[in-house]
Amino acid sequence: MEKREIEEIKRHFSVVAEGLEHKIQLVAEGITNVDEKLERFRQEVKEEFKETRSMIKFSYAELDRRVAVIEDEVMSLKNRVERLEARQD
Repeated sequence: MEKREIEEIKRHFSVVAEGLEHKIQLVAEGITNVDEKLERFRQEVKEEFKETRSMIKFSYAELDRRVAVIEDEVMSLKNRVERLEARQD
């Protein structure tokens, strides 16, 4: 191989390598952007989940209160029925 051919191959390789470096840089930037978007999405989901958990907790507390009221009313009615049945005996 002549020196001119070797220089031409080196120059060609250098151009190809430069192009690859640029493409690799673009891919790296794309990955960074996707990573940032994913992190923002994760934070949004985390915040929404926190709000949802709070709503569920509040709803559960309200249901628990309502069930307790119903249980008290049932116990009161049972006591009244027992007293009425005792009077009839």
